[in-house]
Amino acid sequence: MTISAVKPVNRDTEGMSGTIRAEKLINGVSETRSWDAFSDSSEQFHVGHWGSGPCIIDVAYTENELCVLVEGRAKITDTEGSSIEFGTGEAFVIEAGFKGTWESIGDVVKIYAIFEQSK
Repeated sequence: MTISAVKPVNRDTEGMSGTIRAEKLINGVSETRSWDAFSDSSEQFHVGHWGSGPCIIDVAYTENELCVLVEGRAKITDTEGSSIEFGTGEAFVIEAGFKGTWESIGDVVKIYAIFEQSK
């Protein structure tokens, strides 16, 4: 392989605008932005940046996701009400099967690495 196999994970472009689906948005703003950097040929592994304004989102993970917060704070709450918060510079993994909420406390940007097992 050549150096073309090395992919930067940055936000040098404007990124893509997105919207949190109405049935998933519990509270806050629905606008998001993503900077997709890499997807492998199997379409199971994805890496990039994702950001949102303040919001609470209903989540049900089918994928394993590594998150590294590069801006802001996030609060993850399970269906039983237990929660944990993370701030800028902190990293965490959300396992496939997790259900609960993701709360962006203010503006949030994360680097994500997602692995979705075969369906």
